[in-house]
Amino acid sequence: MSDDASRTPVAGRLEVRSSTAPDDRHDEARRTALVESLPVVDESTPLAAQLHLDAQRRIRLSGRRFARPTETRIITIANQKGGVGKTTTTVNLAAALAQSGLNVLVLDNDPQGNASTALGVEHRSGTPSIYEVLVDGSPMVDAVQQCPDVPGLLCVPATIDLSGAEIELVSLVARETRLRNALNAYLQHRADAGEARIDYVLVDCPPSLGLLTVNAFVVGREVLIPIQCEYYALEGLSQLLKTIQLIQAHLNPELHVSTILLTMFDARTNLAQQVAAEVREHFPAITLKTTVPRSVRISEAPSYGQTVMTYDPGSTGALAYLEAARELTDQLGSETSTGAESTERHAPTSVPGPYAVAPSRAPDRHSATTTEPDCQQEDQ
Repeated sequence: MSDDASRTPVAGRLEVRSSTAPDDRHDEARRTALVESLPVVDESTPLAAQLHLDAQRRIRLSGRRFARPTETRIITIANQKGGVGKTTTTVNLAAALAQSGLNVLVLDNDPQGNASTALGVEHRSGTPSIYEVLVDGSPMVDAVQQCPDVPGLLCVPATIDLSGAEIELVSLVARETRLRNALNAYLQHRADAGEARIDYVLVDCPPSLGLLTVNAFVVGREVLIPIQCEYYALEGLSQLLKTIQLIQAHLNPELHVSTILLTMFDARTNLAQQVAAEVREHFPAITLKTTVPRSVRISEAPSYGQTVMTYDPGSTGALAYLEAARELTDQLGSETSTGAESTERHAPTSVPGPYAVAPSRAPDRHSATTTEPDCQQEDQ
């Protein structure tokens, strides 16, 4: 297991020092001056606006070390709707956090094993995996693997064996808390061995609300919900929030929805604009400002056994996830409450009515808008 001392510098990145050092303040001033020196862009030209935003992000985020939490943050990425970007968000946020100087552990709790594929770790049948941890009670330390492309990024893979775990868990004692107990034992093992503390644990979930997802909710302290900027992705949000409320009431009082991330955002369509506006209206405190665009590079990366952060770090998608990771770490200053208080403040238990688009105002999915840059053009 690698710690900060063993990190190798990345070519072309700025050297990062302590946030209290004078040189760091000078570096921040230099970044600000560079951003201000960028030419003014006509916002009515979507491609130019997107290139301008990407240039700003490169200057602000290149080589920056993100804030380290005072204790391990355990975040479950969940949405029972399939295809909204749960796994993509998990692996790319994890890679972005690790590249920014933090120690990150990914728990692949989805039988499809796509997170394991994207992180380039072995997950053929018979490989020590999260299945053995959940069903057989094996120590998690035996299943942890190092991501080959990103120092500081660890993964507990999922194999095809996990597909039968839902049935096998039914008859086991403490079936809802097995993942939490295993993770607590692993974190304690690292502390006893003098290894670097894990800063973030990200748990990838299957697109369902079965026992695997329940285990993920019980192990987590926070929930991050990726929402695809389309109408269907909103339909199951009420049920997801009710499930989280039940878990909070009976199994995990500390659980709360801390973050919503808008994914697959296509600024050229009125529908995406409307969905984003509705989500921000009803969840203003927890919706990240960053939206993740539809991107060929993000889709291509897993086929090479990589995240987009290593496959094409300069792409619009990679920069968006890096910005989202920065926002996630910046939540440290505002998240002081947990459990019932936080969930009551941030996340209603149902989705308000305005999500139902009336026929008279149904958006034209192909109508161009100019209020946001065109994120689809990055790969042209």
